[in-house]
Amino acid sequence: MSDKPNTSIAVIGIDIGKISFRIALQGRRRPDRVELGVPASLAGAPYSIATLLPHSIATLLPRSASLEQGLRECVRQMSDHRQHAPATSRNRDSILDVLRSVLPMTGVVLEIASGTGQHVVHFAQSLAGLFFQPSDPDPDALLSVSAWVKATRVTNVLTPVILDASQLPWPIVSADAIICINMVHIAPWDATVGLMKGAAAILPPGSPLYLYGPYKREGIRTAPSNEAFDRNLRDHEPSWGLRDLEAVAAIAQSVGFSVPVVAEMPANNLSVVFRRM
Repeated sequence: MSDKPNTSIAVIGIDIGKISFRIALQGRRRPDRVELGVPASLAGAPYSIATLLPHSIATLLPRSASLEQGLRECVRQMSDHRQHAPATSRNRDSILDVLRSVLPMTGVVLEIASGTGQHVVHFAQSLAGLFFQPSDPDPDALLSVSAWVKATRVTNVLTPVILDASQLPWPIVSADAIICINMVHIAPWDATVGLMKGAAAILPPGSPLYLYGPYKREGIRTAPSNEAFDRNLRDHEPSWGLRDLEAVAAIAQSVGFSVPVVAEMPANNLSVVFRRM
């Protein structure tokens, strides 16, 4: 048997959904060239198909699987806009435990900075009497939220909206509660000021504003892990960083919120609950 490589090339054309593939197979090797036919309607998709596919095929196509099955999996992953934040699976249940005693039994809960959407669908699944209104300034985040809603089939999450906490007035004119998880330290200070002013404008008296995340506290030593996290944030973006809880509370009280109720949470985080006066 000759030890020369098999140089014969077979080109396979497969149409899956709206994307057509031409796969060049050389001998027994896996696909080493992919030619794509992508309709104009997908040209603005938030991913590079030409870059993603060759890697995905090599990763997803096991030797025992058919080529078409592997390609279908590639397409499924490309059309799935869900983003994943690993910390969510670690903190969502501890946050939910607090929210059960903080949120009203019924009404609309506005989430500021929804991010991936993993939190809001988890809360919605467990708090069926509430409707959740997700929001985020990032359009890609809204795609992820919508994808999580679709995947989990929750029916009490409203269509996500573009909302930048620092830009007043907000597009949401009323809510029965507001939650904001892990935004304050990864946004400029203007976003925290806007959060307090925007929340004060739409919440009725007695309604909660719930914050979650790491903070610095006067008279309490900051955990070394939080100090390192703060340095990393500021190195990445000087306007970010862990905030002094007293400064956040001062802004909140200046626009009509109560003194906060603070609860320690896992991994050196805090739950901070303000009430509209």
